[in-house]
Amino acid sequence: MREELQKWYSPSLNKDMETLVFGDAGQPVILFPTSMGRYYENKDFKLIDAVANFINEGKIKVYCPDSVDALSWYNKNIHPADRVKNHIWYDKYVLEELLPLAKNQTGHAKVITAGCSFGGYHAANFGFRHPWAVSHIFSMSGAFDITGQLDGFYNDDVYFNNPVDFLPNNINPELWDLKIVLGTSDRDICRQDNERLSGILHQKGINHWLDIRQNADHDWPIWRDMFPEYIYQL
Repeated sequence: MREELQKWYSPSLNKDMETLVFGDAGQPVILFPTSMGRYYENKDFKLIDAVANFINEGKIKVYCPDSVDALSWYNKNIHPADRVKNHIWYDKYVLEELLPLAKNQTGHAKVITAGCSFGGYHAANFGFRHPWAVSHIFSMSGAFDITGQLDGFYNDDVYFNNPVDFLPNNINPELWDLKIVLGTSDRDICRQDNERLSGILHQKGINHWLDIRQNADHDWPIWRDMFPEYIYQL
């Protein structure tokens, strides 16, 4: 399996950013890390190995970006308004830098977003904010209400990055073209978050799969089972 570290100076974030890329061809998958995770996390926890066959067959090419969660949502040293603004710069980085790279390298017009735990938030938030650029959202044990990170602060920037808030009022017709999987489990600490988001999607008539696994926790073993099953459906 081909593995390449791509690094460049991000004008959006005003810092060097690293992305670990796996494969030569196929549908581009932007696979976000968990809370404050690094670009190599999904490799280290064997999530890449779980889909190695699809990568080697040229079905997918996986892009594992670094996160800036420690500078945004988890940065208790700055005002909550600035935490959100730092995330907005990250969204701009993904949209204007990483997305074009993935599209140009694979020839596909849209990307797949995926991630586990807090990476599931990133996958869903980016996909729902930019449905014209995304074909599939694969969230595994994601949580979709970001307000708990902001010490009670709320403004329009929070609203437009909080899927459970902005999605009910979003009428972009391309939302209905998304292929969405919300993976969770019976013992998942984020199960209720997934059921809540599923309810919102159901009310809007947006097709999706709420996949609730049995006898599983909020942890890598179930995510390694889920991810290849979701990729198989492409």
